[in-house]
Amino acid sequence: MPLTSQPLRTLGFLTIGLFDEADPGRGHASTLELIELGEQLGFDSAWVRHRHLQYGISSPIAVLAAASQRTSRIALGTAVIPLGWENPLRLAEDLATVDILSGGRLNPGVSVGPPMHYDQVKSALYPDTDDREDFGYERVRRLLDFVRGEPATGFAGVEGFEVFSDRVQPHAPGLGRRMWYGGGSLRSARWAAEHGMNLLTSSVVKAEEAEDFGQIQLSHVRTFRDHHPDGDRARVSQGLVVIPTDTATPEQRVKYLEYADKRLPRTREPQGAGRLMFAPDLVGTSAEIAERLYADAAFREIDEVAFALPFTFEHADYVQILTDIATRLGPALGWRPAS
Repeated sequence: MPLTSQPLRTLGFLTIGLFDEADPGRGHASTLELIELGEQLGFDSAWVRHRHLQYGISSPIAVLAAASQRTSRIALGTAVIPLGWENPLRLAEDLATVDILSGGRLNPGVSVGPPMHYDQVKSALYPDTDDREDFGYERVRRLLDFVRGEPATGFAGVEGFEVFSDRVQPHAPGLGRRMWYGGGSLRSARWAAEHGMNLLTSSVVKAEEAEDFGQIQLSHVRTFRDHHPDGDRARVSQGLVVIPTDTATPEQRVKYLEYADKRLPRTREPQGAGRLMFAPDLVGTSAEIAERLYADAAFREIDEVAFALPFTFEHADYVQILTDIATRLGPALGWRPAS
């Protein structure tokens, strides 16, 4: 088994927070319970996905605000907020507020691009400006400036009985250094680096120069660090789907393997006009998964992960998977739980 140059330093997990339309409270409660469990198991971070007009978390900042009051140590992240749905100034206020409430534990991850199914939602989202909205990197730059304390207005001072600031309030010191970009292309990796962000890599990349997932992701990691002020110390987190089966029941093992098998065909060649490449889901014992990870070129260059939980499983399945990750897989990768 090839070895990484250093043990895994930071272990996190990512959940989509699915819920039943008839009982959304139960699904949101499940998400919060999993984050609490993650802290108890020693995970370093818990991340939530972002879904609009679907049966997943539509307001991750609100969910993490709740999680911040039920935990005390674990870092709380978004992977990722699509900025095409957001006003950067208002989002900066929400991020700063939750970071203050959490005691400086928020790790916002964002991405750019037009909202999914934009033609269907633009009249509801931007009824007066849908043809003039900029969904490129400028939207991220504006958010970064606001989070980092750059002026948002030319006025500051007292007006009547009210005091006004020229920058986003509350200001959350340190939050600007905990901003992540969810990128799957060389261009995104370089842009994030040049603007001092951290990089979230996932199980999806663009096949730009090759069709080998590991080599593509490795090129993104190296490009990012080559252009980041922190060089080799620049933070990169990998987010593959891993499903350890150490303590799974026979029924769970069958479910997990069937899930991965259904998703396997999409990993064999680039998909769609965007030439997206998907990584296979890793199912097996922790020892088997560790061996496959150590064989992954990109994994050998990082020391942070946020393993993604599958979309459609039950709460009990997630409890088993998280427990195995923390007690079996993490240690196999050299990780030690937070105390």
